[in-house]
Amino acid sequence: MSEKMYRKLPCIKVDRHIFRNELHEVVEEVPVALFVNGRHAMTAMMSPVQLEDFVTGYLFTEQIIKGIDEIESIRIEKNRISVITRNLFKVLGPKKTILSGCGGSVSYIDAEKLPKIKSDFVISLEKINESVRDALFSDLHKTTGGIHVVALLDTEKIISVSEDIGRHNAVDRVIGHGLRTGIDFSRTFIVSSGRISSEMVRKCLIANIPVIISRSATTTLSVEIAEKTGLTIVGFMRAGKMNIYSRPQRITGMESESGQSSVK
Repeated sequence: MSEKMYRKLPCIKVDRHIFRNELHEVVEEVPVALFVNGRHAMTAMMSPVQLEDFVTGYLFTEQIIKGIDEIESIRIEKNRISVITRNLFKVLGPKKTILSGCGGSVSYIDAEKLPKIKSDFVISLEKINESVRDALFSDLHKTTGGIHVVALLDTEKIISVSEDIGRHNAVDRVIGHGLRTGIDFSRTFIVSSGRISSEMVRKCLIANIPVIISRSATTTLSVEIAEKTGLTIVGFMRAGKMNIYSRPQRITGMESESGQSSVK
């Protein structure tokens, strides 16, 4: 566990009217400013780790770049990231501030303009259960209770795991890692400890990741977008139980109460 991810801070612990002074592990939250070709693009409140993966994924999911080859250089200096792209005159959108609560300024979502998933990927119930159990185990969350966990996987292995105070940051980070290592996203899926938001759905569509799974809930807009674009959303994945909200045809190994084994 990285020491950069948390600090021990003094607090007063109370248990049944009895209090005592203790130190408690508190997750780090820092502002990180991104400059693209000399222009301030955004500031994110985030966990200060794996910054190269994060910025690569962010530039890609915000469609500032179309691929890793468009990045000329990345320079990281404390809480500032400076990126030079091949297209020095790339037009950026308005400056953003991304908050740790995942509810900061995000991209406007027009479902009609989003790409559709292009993949024949399927995954079994058994693999979903195994992946959520293995990929979302986190000593840091157990210690601090203050982070989201997001993982990118294929059916053979865990490709990347990200822990962050913001789940959108974590999604960008695993996508960035995939870009930097040449992963075929059409054969992958994402698992998340937190709620599946429409912004997370948008990021999956940009990367052509066909399945996103969470131990938690999703939103109506997320499901509506997923249905239109071919993304599979699975929520409340716990102890073999789950809710499949869209495109269930990608999930194999299911039977209905009547014994029917296929989903239409």
